[in-house]
Amino acid sequence: PFVVATVVAAGALLNLLHAILPGEDSGLLHSLTPDAVGPLAQAAGVLAAVALLVAARGLARRRRRAWQVATAVAALSTSLHVLHGFNHGTLASTVVLIFLIARRHDFGRPGDTATRHLLVARLVAAAGAIGLYALTALWLNRMAADQPFTARFALRETFDGLTASNVGGSPHFVGAFGDWFPISLLLLGVSATAWIVAGWLAPWRHRVVQVERDRDLARSLVHAWGADTLAPFVLRADKSYFFTPDEQAFLAYRVVGGVAIVSGDPIGHQDNLHEVVGRFVEFAHARDWRIAILGASEQALPLYTRHGLHSLYHGDEAVVDTAAFSLDGRSIRKVRQSVHRLEEAGYVTRVLRPSEIDAGLRAELEAVARSWRGNAPERGFVMALDALFALGDDDALFVIGLDAEARAAGFLHFAISQASSSLSLSSMPRLRDTPNGFNEWLICASIAWARDAGFARVSLNFAPFAALLAPDLELSGLQAVQRRALLSLKGQFQLDNLLAFNRKFFPRWERRFVVYERRLDLPRVGIAALAAEAYLPFQSERR
Repeated sequence: PFVVATVVAAGALLNLLHAILPGEDSGLLHSLTPDAVGPLAQAAGVLAAVALLVAARGLARRRRRAWQVATAVAALSTSLHVLHGFNHGTLASTVVLIFLIARRHDFGRPGDTATRHLLVARLVAAAGAIGLYALTALWLNRMAADQPFTARFALRETFDGLTASNVGGSPHFVGAFGDWFPISLLLLGVSATAWIVAGWLAPWRHRVVQVERDRDLARSLVHAWGADTLAPFVLRADKSYFFTPDEQAFLAYRVVGGVAIVSGDPIGHQDNLHEVVGRFVEFAHARDWRIAILGASEQALPLYTRHGLHSLYHGDEAVVDTAAFSLDGRSIRKVRQSVHRLEEAGYVTRVLRPSEIDAGLRAELEAVARSWRGNAPERGFVMALDALFALGDDDALFVIGLDAEARAAGFLHFAISQASSSLSLSSMPRLRDTPNGFNEWLICASIAWARDAGFARVSLNFAPFAALLAPDLELSGLQAVQRRALLSLKGQFQLDNLLAFNRKFFPRWERRFVVYERRLDLPRVGIAALAAEAYLPFQSERR
């Protein structure tokens, strides 16, 4: 496909040069047709060359529609060249057409079925707009000149203008109108054609769709097989689901900037994970998407390697073992002091499922979350929930900190991983005037409750690039440069603060990775990931 695309692009450039550069016209077309047809054929050659250049990009991506357009245009261009006279342009068009026909089976990737409706809509809109413009302009001109106006006259002049038959000026008008009106119609026709073809060749547009059945199926698979601490976060409403045909495994994804961002590892029976990844790779490539998996676990890396994917260290997730956690000992004394200080100030905790929260307390929690967020957007995609009360009692938990007057001062919002008996921290908003150590106190209370309730692990904040930011780590020269670059971003991303906070609880660190296809994709993947997480001011779906 790449070779064919290169040949098509080269042939288009040769045809473009042939159409632009002066030359003697001695072909059959010149001898059998009026003089006006020659320039029209020359203009058609320019349009054909431009169309081939546009289609070449789609050919490199194996797009069937690009092949259809390129073949039709190449056939038309070859015919015009034969009639115009045998020359290097004829040879270029013929070679392009032969290549396209010979390699026709290489272009099997379908186009977006939704663009069929878009194509019809654009055809109707373009025809309506051009027709309205032409009829209005012609009617006004004829009325101003006190000349009769008929529909037949208007249709003939419009057709002549669109086909460049009177591009040098129409003899049926008086004054400058006859000079510029036909040219305006030609430009409108060319623009409309480009607009319609661009819509037909446009890349696949991703639309986030969650039907109730798919959401219920995803939830049941998360409950049964979602042992990873990130598994509950796939239940966000802004993710699409891709299932195996037998619906025994799936993954969650969203497309941003042409990158299919997969949220964590696939979920399902171990025997089905290889299939779901392989099928999704084919699914994404058929739509001209690149693939990136964010938050991939170290255990799943061999699975991705088997499909030709590569991994890059992203950071560490702090996971606390509830049975081993203790506030005893000198090393954790600062956290212990925070707990005692909050308790002495009259702060208490309440651990509630979503259905146990009444309307009044719910309003308080939402107010706390809004106050904490301020004017910033709601961030998160892979490691956070998208709404406070979107999930039910089986999937979410609130640990609420109440002040001495029983008012909500802050809370921890957890997602529940039943398959691994884990709690995964989604957010930890609080009022700005809460005492120092408030979050430490809430986390200690959460760990104690989780241990008593039979949960084995509590996953805290993810620390990006923790291995590079650890203060006691010996770094190579390159790693030192990377560390300085990361620290320069601390004001925006709080990277070192997250790491320092997590280290207070002496967690077990679990490495997370970004999985990608090619190194050249990494800048694009990085931008798409930041956009999905709302760290960039756009979250565009691929057009």
